[in-house]
Amino acid sequence: MSESTASGARGISVASAFAGMRSAAPVRFRAGCPDCRGAFELAASALRLAIGASSRTTFYSFTCPDCGAAVRKPAGERIVELLTGGGVRTLRLHSP
Repeated sequence: MSESTASGARGISVASAFAGMRSAAPVRFRAGCPDCRGAFELAASALRLAIGASSRTTFYSFTCPDCGAAVRKPAGERIVELLTGGGVRTLRLHSP
Protein backbone atom coordinates (compact mmCIF):
# COMPACT_ATOMS: atom_id res chain seq x y z
CA MET A 1 0.00 0.00 0.00
CA SER A 2 1.42 3.43 -0.91
CA GLU A 3 1.60 6.37 1.49
CA SER A 4 -0.92 8.37 -0.52
CA THR A 5 -3.46 5.57 -0.26
CA ALA A 6 -2.76 4.96 3.42
CA SER A 7 -3.16 8.63 4.32
CA GLY A 8 -6.23 9.09 2.17
CA ALA A 9 -4.50 11.66 -0.05
CA ARG A 10 -5.02 11.61 -3.80
CA GLY A 11 -2.14 11.02 -6.16
CA ILE A 12 -0.51 14.16 -7.53
CA SER A 13 1.77 14.52 -10.52
CA VAL A 14 5.23 16.01 -10.24
CA ALA A 15 4.26 18.73 -12.71
CA SER A 16 1.30 19.86 -10.62
CA ALA A 17 3.28 19.64 -7.37
CA PHE A 18 5.85 22.10 -8.73
CA ALA A 19 3.44 24.26 -10.74
CA GLY A 20 3.88 27.95 -9.99
CA MET A 21 7.35 27.55 -8.50
CA ARG A 22 9.95 29.93 -9.84
CA SER A 23 13.56 29.10 -10.33
CA ALA A 24 15.84 30.66 -7.77
CA ALA A 25 18.27 33.32 -8.86
CA PRO A 26 21.88 32.13 -8.83
CA VAL A 27 23.81 33.13 -5.73
CA ARG A 28 26.52 35.76 -6.23
CA PHE A 29 29.27 36.49 -3.70
CA ARG A 30 31.05 39.82 -3.30
CA ALA A 31 34.81 39.52 -3.23
CA GLY A 32 37.93 41.60 -3.59
CA CYS A 33 41.44 41.06 -4.84
CA PRO A 34 44.31 42.03 -2.52
CA ASP A 35 46.67 42.33 -5.52
CA CYS A 36 44.82 44.72 -7.85
CA ARG A 37 42.27 45.97 -5.29
CA GLY A 38 39.45 45.05 -7.68
CA ALA A 39 35.95 44.53 -6.26
CA PHE A 40 33.54 42.19 -8.03
CA GLU A 41 30.85 39.54 -7.69
CA LEU A 42 31.51 35.86 -8.30
CA ALA A 43 29.19 32.93 -8.95
CA ALA A 44 29.39 29.95 -6.59
CA SER A 45 31.12 27.99 -9.35
CA ALA A 46 34.05 30.46 -9.33
CA LEU A 47 34.86 29.78 -5.67
CA ARG A 48 36.35 26.79 -3.86
CA LEU A 49 36.16 26.14 -0.13
CA ALA A 50 38.67 23.98 1.74
CA ILE A 51 37.73 22.91 5.26
CA GLY A 52 40.64 21.79 7.38
CA ALA A 53 41.10 20.64 10.95
CA SER A 54 41.68 24.18 12.22
CA SER A 55 40.91 27.79 11.35
CA ARG A 56 44.40 28.07 9.84
CA THR A 57 43.62 25.33 7.32
CA THR A 58 40.11 26.47 6.41
CA PHE A 59 39.99 28.90 3.50
CA TYR A 60 38.25 29.81 0.27
CA SER A 61 39.94 30.58 -3.02
CA PHE A 62 39.20 32.06 -6.42
CA THR A 63 40.93 33.59 -9.42
CA CYS A 64 40.61 37.36 -9.72
CA PRO A 65 38.62 38.12 -12.88
CA ASP A 66 40.41 41.48 -13.24
CA CYS A 67 44.11 40.56 -12.93
CA GLY A 68 44.12 36.74 -12.93
CA ALA A 69 45.76 36.43 -9.50
CA ALA A 70 45.10 33.31 -7.44
CA VAL A 71 43.46 34.55 -4.23
CA ARG A 72 43.22 32.57 -0.98
CA LYS A 73 41.43 33.96 2.08
CA PRO A 74 40.69 32.52 5.51
CA ALA A 75 37.15 31.30 6.13
CA GLY A 76 35.63 31.49 9.59
CA GLU A 77 32.49 29.64 10.63
CA ARG A 78 30.12 32.26 9.21
CA ILE A 79 31.90 32.36 5.84
CA VAL A 80 31.86 28.56 5.65
CA GLU A 81 28.13 28.60 6.40
CA LEU A 82 27.41 31.20 3.70
CA LEU A 83 29.56 29.55 1.04
CA THR A 84 28.24 26.04 1.60
CA GLY A 85 24.67 27.34 1.71
CA GLY A 86 25.27 29.14 -1.57
CA GLY A 87 26.46 26.03 -3.37
CA VAL A 88 30.23 26.55 -3.37
CA ARG A 89 32.15 23.31 -3.95
CA THR A 90 33.78 22.12 -0.76
CA LEU A 91 36.88 20.06 -0.18
CA ARG A 92 37.40 18.53 3.26
CA LEU A 93 41.06 18.29 4.15
CA HIS A 94 42.12 15.31 6.24
CA SER A 95 44.92 15.58 8.75
CA PRO A 96 47.60 12.85 8.64
